[in-house]
Amino acid sequence: MKIISLTAENVKRLRAVEITPDGNIVTITGRNAQGKTSVLDAIWLALGGGAASKSTSKPIRDGEDHASVRLNLGDLVVSRTWTGDKTALTVTAADGARYTSPQGVLDALIGRLSFDPLEFTRLSARDQVTALLDLVNLDVDLSDLAHARQVAFDHRTDIGRQGKALGEPGDLVPAPTEEVSASDLIAQIRKAQQDVSDQERERDELRAGEEKVAALKADIEAWAPVIEARQSKVKAHKPVPDVEALEGDLRSVEATNRAVRHNAEVTKDKAHKADMLTQYAILTGKIAALDKTKADALAAATFPVDGLGFDDDGVTFEGIPFSQASSAEQIRVSLAMAMSLNPKLRVIRILDGSLLDADNLALIGEMATAQDYQVWIERVGDASSVGVVIEDGAVL
Repeated sequence: MKIISLTAENVKRLRAVEITPDGNIVTITGRNAQGKTSVLDAIWLALGGGAASKSTSKPIRDGEDHASVRLNLGDLVVSRTWTGDKTALTVTAADGARYTSPQGVLDALIGRLSFDPLEFTRLSARDQVTALLDLVNLDVDLSDLAHARQVAFDHRTDIGRQGKALGEPGDLVPAPTEEVSASDLIAQIRKAQQDVSDQERERDELRAGEEKVAALKADIEAWAPVIEARQSKVKAHKPVPDVEALEGDLRSVEATNRAVRHNAEVTKDKAHKADMLTQYAILTGKIAALDKTKADALAAATFPVDGLGFDDDGVTFEGIPFSQASSAEQIRVSLAMAMSLNPKLRVIRILDGSLLDADNLALIGEMATAQDYQVWIERVGDASSVGVVIEDGAVL
């Protein structure tokens, strides 16, 4: 479906125009501020509904109180009028039957990409991604994925920073598993010293007794029980720890305890390091899973043009940033997007067509002819220009 005829009155800069396009390329030309853009806007205002109204706050020509556009699309005739701040739309079939939901009929014809495909090439990288995502249906929310990935990435970065600051734990040194108590050693030394003293005393007593027995053989019978008792005590003696060894242990207790504390810290650090490595690996796996979810969603998505996609930096085409593609490639892709998203109403408008060189104009003409689309192009020119020349709001 294409435009067979366009009639507009008092729309923006237009006074009254009637255009019957011929061929796939319709060039609207003329000097600046004569109404060229108003012709293309009239098409958008007639078809676009609320979206077009928001972008055009004053559709009526200055000094006039009403405006109208009529598009003959062959199977449909679209008429939109403005009076003051009111607008009315009618859509009739070729046999004159009027549709009860006219804007709904038009919305079903117009693709999600605006009529002007070159507008896509002028968007920022971020806005190009947003526009492209509006055209495809994904099973996942990419913003949620991006947020979850950023949280995991920040957490992993913090864990990595802590692990780096911790460094490598030291090596274990020979030491007991627990710290030695200095007070216990002192108590053992004192007890050993007391035992030595007691045993020495008892030996002295034994010797004294033996001497007395020798000297007092007469009293031997009386002393016999005493001697037996003292002999029993001596026989019951137990080995006494080496006092000098214990004193050596006391002198080395602090070094031993330092080694114990060192080993405890090393063991703790090793456990902490291992825990950090585990967390880092878990977060790395989480990031990889999020990236795979995103990649799988994009792989399953159907883009309007083969080779289109996007990465973290913006839209890509054939794997390279869209902004790095040649101007001809950008125009070809954008025009192909507009065509694929407007399969029913095969009408596309291009504003600022004066920015296109001869090669790009030829490319657009070839694509329009090959795909059977009607492309309306605005270009600056004069009365000698080829195409529909607009001067002072009317067809010259």
